[in-house]
Amino acid sequence: MFKTVLFPIDQSRESREAVDTVADIVKTYGSRLVILSVVDSTELDSAEGESASPEAIAKLLQGAKSLFANQGIEAEIDERDGKPAFIICDVADEINADLIIMGCRGMGLTDEGVAHSVTNRVINLSPCPVMVVP
Repeated sequence: MFKTVLFPIDQSRESREAVDTVADIVKTYGSRLVILSVVDSTELDSAEGESASPEAIAKLLQGAKSLFANQGIEAEIDERDGKPAFIICDVADEINADLIIMGCRGMGLTDEGVAHSVTNRVINLSPCPVMVVP
């Protein structure tokens, strides 16, 4: 059913909390797992600049890949630059993803947050189903 699963990650607690759900689905369906990190370099400020450095992103992706490897899951990693919601949907289309699994920060719960929520944008633009892990 879910041959290819896309798991966009960042350094948030919500991404870490979605790992178990991703692992369960990938194991259950024998899915291909692609872990994606998207950095919007046009919105980096000096405070986030260090956490979004190429080295930090590489470390984040390798750490996630290792975490899944410890559970017997082989994952592919991909790093992109651009507007996260659009890139996530583009990558989902490129890899023919059957499912996107994302953590959610809850920003979409307010009127102001809906306009800025990456998760909400992905839900509206995605070429495949999106599972949001609260």
